[in-house]
Amino acid sequence: MKTLVLQDKKVSWKSSFPTLKIKGGESCKNLRNLHRVWDFLLKHNADRNTVLLCVGGGSISDLGGLAASTYLRGIRFSVMPTTVLSMVDASIGGKTGIDYKGFKNLIGTFQRPYRQSIDTRLLKTLPYEEFLSGMAEVVKTGLLNNEIHFNEALAALEDGQISEDLVLKTRAFKEHIVHLDPKDRNIRHQLNLGHTIGHALEEAGMKWNMPIRHGYAVMQGLVAELYLSMMKTGLDKRIISQLSHILIEYYGKPAYSCKDYQKLIAIMRQDKKNVEGKINFTFLQNIGQPLINQTATDKEIEEALEYLFTL
Repeated sequence: MKTLVLQDKKVSWKSSFPTLKIKGGESCKNLRNLHRVWDFLLKHNADRNTVLLCVGGGSISDLGGLAASTYLRGIRFSVMPTTVLSMVDASIGGKTGIDYKGFKNLIGTFQRPYRQSIDTRLLKTLPYEEFLSGMAEVVKTGLLNNEIHFNEALAALEDGQISEDLVLKTRAFKEHIVHLDPKDRNIRHQLNLGHTIGHALEEAGMKWNMPIRHGYAVMQGLVAELYLSMMKTGLDKRIISQLSHILIEYYGKPAYSCKDYQKLIAIMRQDKKNVEGKINFTFLQNIGQPLINQTATDKEIEEALEYLFTL
């Protein structure tokens, strides 16, 4: 079995295998880099016994996974995640993809990694901003799972480090959901909590030259969507207040205003999870009680954005 490596330039890991190094981050997920990976596979005569090892954050596994799943109609790929975000989220579930024409993950496939290598020691040199970005997904998972998980996520945020146990617990929750719904048809939609508005904020940042890390956008989206949950399902406002405090203390609110409402809603209308033109949300009735495939009016979305922007 031949091994080839796609690696984030920022990761100081050495391999004896042929390696293509690309600068990671959301901006790497484009057609140009997809062509570079295909050319790399072709140059080294990759065949169906070849494994492409993706070393880095979620952007590297998204890009490498898409390249592998389309080369020769699909070769195997493995992942060695090096960030909190990739360990607890991006490396799980088999979603690959690149951004296209300003839309996040518009082009992609479902193909689960052949193997995953998790080593939390790699997180010790992680920049603090990358730690915070990944912790947004841990907090989201805690909200979906139970109060113990949620409180452990908040404690890790306060400590500025995440334990191996919390990484594994967060991974296990997502792996269970993915096992039940591998193609994202129903129950897996709960993992979308915070992401409808979060992805819109992230895509707006790409379009308007105001880039934002994925996890920061997710945390902002969580606050807005929990506000919608309060309006639509009666979620306890104390949970929203708690998340709002976390947002302001660690992440910061978006640099947008009321003049951007309709532009952001227009981006939400392009979300790939929408059905029949209706913007698809996951709301929270209580911690551990998500409601999938929910909708909201433009006026309700604007009210949630108003709450977020004026914190």
